[in-house]
Amino acid sequence: MYKTFQGLDDLQNMVDQAYGVPMTSNCMVPRREVQDLLDEVRTAIPVEMDDAQDVLDHRDGIIANAEDEADTLVRDAEAQRDRILEEARRQADEMVNDAEERAHSTVARAESEADRLVSDARAEYEQTISRAESEAERLVTAGNESYDRSVNEGIAEQQRLVGESEVVRVAEEEARRIVESAHSDSDRLRRECDHYVDSTLAQFEESLTGTLRTVSRDRSALRKGAGVSGVRHGDSAGRDSARRESRGEYRDDYREDYREDRRDGYRD
Repeated sequence: MYKTFQGLDDLQNMVDQAYGVPMTSNCMVPRREVQDLLDEVRTAIPVEMDDAQDVLDHRDGIIANAEDEADTLVRDAEAQRDRILEEARRQADEMVNDAEERAHSTVARAESEADRLVSDARAEYEQTISRAESEAERLVTAGNESYDRSVNEGIAEQQRLVGESEVVRVAEEEARRIVESAHSDSDRLRRECDHYVDSTLAQFEESLTGTLRTVSRDRSALRKGAGVSGVRHGDSAGRDSARRESRGEYRDDYREDYREDRRDGYRD
């Protein structure tokens, strides 16, 4: 059948490629080649027809063989499927059993590890609580001791400051009294010195005035030729000696009074 169709295709190509006759729809083909192609087609048709008839004659057997082979393939496929399914079920069961065993083992190990961790955590918790309570008691005791020590130190410092402030106050009062006494003594001594100097200057002024009067009288007497003022030299010397002695006694008495006043002031 293939050769028949091949010959017909070659003949069709030859007609399509043939030269056309001008002014007509005819064409010129090589006669010899066309005859050869027709012979080949004619020769091939019986063989193809015989093959087709053979196929038709053996159709039922071919179909039966195909069905038998199909049934065999189906049975083999089903058997192989059953074997594969059985093997898969067996492997699945083994995997499930293995997974269950591993799961049970893992769960047991996890439970054991969890129990151990819980025990360790509880022990560590109790130890931590115990240490915390001990540390808290120690800190409370130390805090109380520090508080008592601070309170005692504060009281002692307060008493010391109070004592120091009292001492300072007494010292300031004593210093103020001493300064006031010193100022008073200074003022009194200044007044006494002023009085002493004033009295001494007054006595000196009185003596100097008397001397000036005596000198003036003696000068007048000398001018008049009557001599000195009538006072004898011995008497004048005696009066001067008596005056000096009286001034010396006065100075001694004043010095003694001054010493007694100073002793009384220091004693106060």
